[in-house]
Amino acid sequence: MKSNLINLVLSSDNSLTGLALRIPAGITFAAHGAQKLFGAFGGYGLEGTGQWMASIGLEPGYLMALAAGSAEFIGGIALLLGLLVRPAAVVLAFTMLVAIFTVHIANGLFMSNNGYEFGLSLVAISVALALNGAGAFSVDSLLTRNRSAVPGSSLNHSRTPA
Repeated sequence: MKSNLINLVLSSDNSLTGLALRIPAGITFAAHGAQKLFGAFGGYGLEGTGQWMASIGLEPGYLMALAAGSAEFIGGIALLLGLLVRPAAVVLAFTMLVAIFTVHIANGLFMSNNGYEFGLSLVAISVALALNGAGAFSVDSLLTRNRSAVPGSSLNHSRTPA
């Protein structure tokens, strides 16, 4: 059972599609998380982001800022590395859905009106990664390949002669 769960979490095809989605999304998420957590890239840091979140009804604001910032920063780094991409992508998709429905939905689709088109794009990328895995050049693929080489591993699909 444990091996099946590990296989499900780490498995991925070896295509470049996952890589093409992971890198720009990972950079974007990590940067937005750094804004919330550290005040980097013109962000407001935990205190400022927490105050803003409290002002829109996401209470307690500081904790919500910590949760959203951590999900984005750590999740973004996970996407960049290709490490535990499926669970990271699920957390990121959920985080973006919260952002869409609490901040952007009332403003319509377009970013020019602070709408949800950017968030929707990030949800789509996250869902695609959650469904398909990390793809080529990822730690997940490396771990899966190494597990399959271990005799007795459930990922070892070689047959022994009868």
